[in-house]
Amino acid sequence: MDPVIVIGAGPVGLTLSLALAAQGVPSVLLDEDPGKEETRPARTVVLREDTAALVERLGCKALRHEGMRWSGWRSMRRRQLVREMPLGEDSPDSDPLPAPIHLPQHVLTRGLRDAVAAQELVQVAPRSRIDTLEQDPAGVTVHTREPNATWWRGSYLVGCDGARSTVRKLLDIRFPGRTAVERHAVAALRTELPWPGQAMLHRLPPWRTGGAEVTARPLPDGAWRLDWLLPPRGELVTPDALITRVRDTLAGWCGETPPYELLDTGVYTLHHRLALRWRVDRAFLAGDAAHLLGALGTQGLDEGLRDCENLAWKLAQAWHHGASDILLDSYQAERRAAVAARLRAADQSLPILRGGGGLRTLVPGSARGHDSLLTDGHLGCGPLGAPPSYSHSPLAPARAEAHTSVDTPPGAPVTDVRVTAPDGTTVRLRERLGQGHLLVVLVAPGTGVWDRRHWMSAGVMPRLVAAVDALPVKGELLVTESYPGASAHTVLLVRPDGHLVASFGGVQPRDLFAAADAVRGGAVRAAVRSDQTAGIN
Repeated sequence: MDPVIVIGAGPVGLTLSLALAAQGVPSVLLDEDPGKEETRPARTVVLREDTAALVERLGCKALRHEGMRWSGWRSMRRRQLVREMPLGEDSPDSDPLPAPIHLPQHVLTRGLRDAVAAQELVQVAPRSRIDTLEQDPAGVTVHTREPNATWWRGSYLVGCDGARSTVRKLLDIRFPGRTAVERHAVAALRTELPWPGQAMLHRLPPWRTGGAEVTARPLPDGAWRLDWLLPPRGELVTPDALITRVRDTLAGWCGETPPYELLDTGVYTLHHRLALRWRVDRAFLAGDAAHLLGALGTQGLDEGLRDCENLAWKLAQAWHHGASDILLDSYQAERRAAVAARLRAADQSLPILRGGGGLRTLVPGSARGHDSLLTDGHLGCGPLGAPPSYSHSPLAPARAEAHTSVDTPPGAPVTDVRVTAPDGTTVRLRERLGQGHLLVVLVAPGTGVWDRRHWMSAGVMPRLVAAVDALPVKGELLVTESYPGASAHTVLLVRPDGHLVASFGGVQPRDLFAAADAVRGGAVRAAVRSDQTAGIN
């Protein structure tokens, strides 16, 4: 069968090709401008826990060696400290907020390119800009212009080619939204600040050039990225004006301007847009080609990587076994709804946070209410930042009497508990994701102190093994000592992208089968199978 064609070799396109390869699907990655990734220290990305785990699982080593994990979060208003909280392992809380990872985007891209170079199932085609896209029932054909003019044939195509997406234009998909939602002056510099390792948001700083808001986010090697919120229109930021902002801000935080090395500067304008369609037959959109966001601390790249994780396993199912339209349509139904909800939350918060009034009707305590909303976006929690839940997915199974409740609602990301595979390997649950099969997790307290030879043949295990073997799609059986809100012998069915399908009170083969069948979108029609066969010949 023909490979999947991925258009665009930025972080999203590279991640998608790696995610497909992890599930045995070859891809051709059409790279328009190889080696043109600018080394811009001021152009950085913040990855949340789930997206950071995804790229690390796919072989990107940049996060571990060249990323900065924040140790804490501070927020101030005028001269007052509103909030200070440790993050991740530095937090004394029993359920701490995960620490985001911050790194320059070119470092992430280079790390992903290195992982692609080691992957035999990904073919990279440099200097390949498409100008024609044609579809038929068995696949997709594209033409690339000079200097490497040629025709490419693929089973499916995904446009990961950014905000000015050629794929989106060739598919005639509208991209409505809002222009210039926020503007920021940005500087990357190396210096010492009074709170090493902590990210900080300062609203209404009490110096003349502070503006309405300034953030400081640590980077590796003693570097920082500083962002000043600018008026939506009108203010021209000259180099001299930006240097004045840097000096005034550092002096405001440190008492006097400390020594610093200016690495990079820029002015970024953020737009909010959402493509009306994310799938046209065998062609899909992902990343900035499908959506633009970024106001109030939200991260567009996070959503692009979540697009990859959602789409990769569905294309893998289609490539290996055929897929119903229900499964392929679920990518748009789930991901577009999740991003639309994020944009809606930002649009509803912007007048409150930027308009200077109205918050008292929503949140008691104006300053603290503003702070909570902004913290959500920057730290990846709440409506502005939390990983999405696909509770209304077309792949959700019908409720049955055998279903039971755990702390994770159906459609939400599962908790990353420790699990044991039948071969005795003990890992984190997240490490078993993205391999193209469902996960069936049995909650069995006490198995950690038993020899595997005993518990594999004891209790409900033999019946559960038989039920997993009988599933309509491949499943992997795992065992965990405990799961939040689950009693002994609870069985969890988890999608390849880590979202909970259903939980059952004990081994219920019929309901487990029905839920697995719902996840794959039902049986594949004969017509679809004949199309897949035609694509091989």
